[in-house]
Amino acid sequence: MRLVGLVVVSHSRGLAEGVAELAREMGVHKVRVEAAGGDADGGLGTSVDLIAEAVRAADDGAGVVLLADLGGAVLTAQTFVADAETEVELADAPLVEGAVAAASTAATGADLAAVVAAAHGAYGFRKL
Repeated sequence: MRLVGLVVVSHSRGLAEGVAELAREMGVHKVRVEAAGGDADGGLGTSVDLIAEAVRAADDGAGVVLLADLGGAVLTAQTFVADAETEVELADAPLVEGAVAAASTAATGADLAAVVAAAHGAYGFRKL
């Protein structure tokens, strides 16, 4: 079964890798979750090339959902989506909660729209 993949886009490589690690656990290691954090030199920033590489690795043929942290990461992800040749969508969601919701939903075999909706729904998660 093909599953929707995820890419975590962050200004920080460490943050992207940490969120991706958590999302892989929540996706019971069935979902391809890749990190695209930092700039091409390993510093803080974002990179369209790193996003493209991560999308290729995450794409199982069912589409890929991008989750981004802050303004510049969102803009870089939007730039990638505008020119993407694969089925990819940027989710408007809180990074950690959205990645967890998306991964657990993707693991069920849900389609791209359902995975994006799950990520969007993470805005409703309350902590207190």
